[in-house]
This record gives sequence, structure tokens and C-alpha cells, in this order.
Amino acid sequence: MMAVTQQEIENRLWDAADELRVAMPEAQYSSVVFPLMFWKYLSDTWEHQHEEFLADNEGLDDLSAEEAHEIEYRDYQSFEIPFIHPGTVQQRRASWTSILATITQPGLGRRVRASLQAIETANPDKFSRLFGSMTWTSEEVLSGEVLAAVMQAMDRTPKMHEGNMSHDVLGGAYEYLLKRFSDGSGTRAGQFFTPREVVELIVEVLDPKSFESVYDPTCGSGGMLIASADLLKARGGRGYTLRLYGQEAVPDTAGVARMNLFMHNLTQFQVEVGDTLKDPRFKKPDGSVAQFDVIVANPPYSLKWKPWSNDPRILGGVAPQSSADWAFVQHMIASMGPKKGRVGVVLPHGVLFRGGQEAAIRQRVLDDDLLEAVIGLPANLFYNTSIPTAILVFRAPGTKAPERQGGVLFIDASKRFAKAKNRNILTDADISDVVTAYHSKFDAEGNPVDPDGDGGISARFVPTTEIAANGYDLNIGRYIKQAAAEAEDLGTLIEAYNVARAERQKTEQRMLDVLAAAGIEGFDE
Repeated sequence: MMAVTQQEIENRLWDAADELRVAMPEAQYSSVVFPLMFWKYLSDTWEHQHEEFLADNEGLDDLSAEEAHEIEYRDYQSFEIPFIHPGTVQQRRASWTSILATITQPGLGRRVRASLQAIETANPDKFSRLFGSMTWTSEEVLSGEVLAAVMQAMDRTPKMHEGNMSHDVLGGAYEYLLKRFSDGSGTRAGQFFTPREVVELIVEVLDPKSFESVYDPTCGSGGMLIASADLLKARGGRGYTLRLYGQEAVPDTAGVARMNLFMHNLTQFQVEVGDTLKDPRFKKPDGSVAQFDVIVANPPYSLKWKPWSNDPRILGGVAPQSSADWAFVQHMIASMGPKKGRVGVVLPHGVLFRGGQEAAIRQRVLDDDLLEAVIGLPANLFYNTSIPTAILVFRAPGTKAPERQGGVLFIDASKRFAKAKNRNILTDADISDVVTAYHSKFDAEGNPVDPDGDGGISARFVPTTEIAANGYDLNIGRYIKQAAAEAEDLGTLIEAYNVARAERQKTEQRMLDVLAAAGIEGFDE
């Protein structure tokens, strides 16, 4: 058989997803496509192992059913695909092929649901609650005809087992769909898809090592956890040795993350469901939040929340009700392991300078010397918002490199991007230049010793005393002179001012005419 190209698999999976267009908006495709795809992956894998078991134990004549089962599950299978409706006329294996054979009979959605639930129940440690709420299996949400069409289209993808395609191909296809769903749906799916390059930049900066723990408190579809393992593997480390932890508020999205991790062959993970601020799921025996080596996150921006009244995570103050941004940061700071804990989080620029309680938290974090770096990113990188964002890097108390203590490294990468169809992207060169700037040495004035001249990235190491003198404002423009950029923009500004001035004069004239018509004079002196 010809090796299947990534492109072919992606096209066929997209054809399957596309059958849903008559039934639901694109933002909801993932809740149907991912469970079906994962079920097919499990079934194909199980059947492949089952064939090997049968071939190796030809005849099985001298084995009882119990013995055969025991050998198969001890030596060949890593999970179970049980029967549904055992002991009745409808008894059948809960596998893709077995249910696909009944596709023309009524009640397809019920059989699919029964199969997925049977798989969850038979593998409680691995797959409990994996498939989410499965509301799409009900006839009212998705008719049997449409479900059948999706399954038939998906059945045209090649067998998804290791003998036929690598986990890289499989994981790549899964990510391709995630990205397609977020490109097409604007906001809803965009919430759990952080652009690949932003994830890569954060992971490059934090540099996870073999056997470390990696935690994402708002893990969405698990992309940041997977990128950590990918980067480690690309650098010759052992990605599979990372212990991965994630928490996600939306149960269906948590299911998407678990399936995503499995399809990337990452099995050392725990993804919990719950609101991280209200109910952090990872705890130490004494009830405090668990601590990790590497913490990565792209939390929801400016989320309205119910502020803590007394929570051990409070540091310097409590974030305002109107924006949980700093509460997420406080949670991550509390979650840093004392020896080598480090955090990389993407947030909107407001966290750098907003006043009130946020300023009080900022002051405390800077006084405790926990903030290592602020990296300003270009605008319009994200699928669902065009605002510019920044990556904040924190380190556990006392663990910054000696030359980085008592100050913050500012990096302005806002001018570094390439234009793509509907957003800006960071190229590999942009990412590696930011990482180089992050690792630079700085002179007494805080300027890089070997500056990246025309690279369009400026960096400066700023002592905390200077930041304190600025009222603990972290606005990047205060510390990095963008004078040159502003000078070339002066023309645009003057232009805009002239347009606005003409507009104002026109409006004013209209107002005076109206007043004059109403007999009110004496305004235009």
C-alpha cells in the first residue's frame, strides 16, 4: 500500500466534518468529530492488535475463552473495547466497524452513545468522562442520516493504528482540524486554540527538561502541553517522560484535550474539569495547590469573576471583579515548584498598567522579584481578538539567575510578524530572535551586550527601582525607546489629526446651523 500523506488524511477528515454543515454551525463540529475520530482510532488500534493476537495464537483451540481474554489483554491490548447489550440479540462489539455495519438501521445515535459509554466504563482509569456530554448522539441534535454520512465519510480515512500511521501524523491531523474549526468559527473554538507559534515561543523560553512536570491551569484542547513534549523531543530529549497536568472548565473541551494527548501518544497526563479560580483540582495533601516545574497558560482575557474573600493564593491584593487576569497569575505563582518553578503566560497589555487592586498586586510581585520578563507581541495574532498581548515570565522566589535579580527584562517584538490571511503570524525567525534576546547578556545600562541591530527586536533589562519610580507601571513603551518608530509614524498621525479636525469643523458648522434655525445665536464668537 502507498504511504498516505498527511494532506490526504486531513482532506478526508475535513470531508467528514463537512457533512455536518447541514446540521450545525462550524463552531460545534469539534464536539462530534473528535469523539468519532478517537473512537475510530481506538477501534482501528484494537482490531490491529487483535489480528496480531490471533495470528500469534493460531487456532486458540487449547485455550478457554477466559484464558484467551487474559492473554490478549495482558500481552496485546492496552485498553478494552467491550460488547454493548451483552447476552441479548443486539449484542455487538462497541467498535467502529461493528456499529458502522448497522448504519442503515434506526437508532444509530443510541448505538454510538452506548458504544462510547461502554468504552469509558470498561477503561475507567484511562477513558472515564472522555467523550464529554455526547448530546450530539440524540436524534433531535443530529439526525441519524447526517451521523451516518459523517461516519461513512470518516471511514474513508486510512486505518488509524500504529502499523499504518505514526502518532505524529495522527496528532498532526487532529491539530489540523482544531485549527480549521477555530479559523472558521471566529470566537467559540478560538477560545481553546492558542496559535501554534505563540505556544512555541512560550515553551522555548521555559525550556522544559526530561522528567519535569508541566501544568496548564486553563488547558483548552491541550495544545500547550503537547507543544512542551514536542519541543523536548525536537531537542533530542524524551517528550514522553514529561508529566502533563491540565485543568479546563468546559467538560467537552477537557475531553478534546484528553483525546488530543492520547493521539500524540502522550499517556502520562491528568486533565481535570473545573473552574481553576473557584475550584483548583490539583492539591497537595495539606489542601494547598499542587506545585509544578513548568506552568504554561493562555487564560481567558478579562474574565468577570467572583473575587476570592480569603484564599491562600492572594498575593498583594485581589483582582477586581471585572477582570480575573491577575487572579490567574496569582494561581500560577502559587503553583510554581520552589526549586525550578517557572511560568509563561499570555495576557492582554492592560495587566501591565491598569490601576487599583491590579497595581497593588503588581507592586507585590515586583517587590518579591518574581517577574523575570515581559515580552510584547504583535497585534492580531489570535483567532478571536486583534488586541496586542504580552508574555509574562515568572520564576519561583530566589531562583532567577544572579544577573537577572532585582529587575525585569523587557523585550519588544511587536513589529516582528508576517501577514497571513486573516491574522498576523510569528515566523520561525521571529521566534528564535525573541528567544535569543531573552538569553542575552546586558550591560550596566541594561542594554543588550550584542544587540540584534536591524532585527526589529529591542530589549532592555530594567532595575526594579526604576519601575518603582514609575509607580510600578510595566507598560513596555516606558522602558524601551520606540522613538524611531514613532518618528516615522508622525506623518500618519498628522494625517489622522487633519481628518479628525475637518470632521469636527463640519459637525460644529452643522450644529451652529441647527441652533441658528432654532433662533439661538451667539455661539460662534
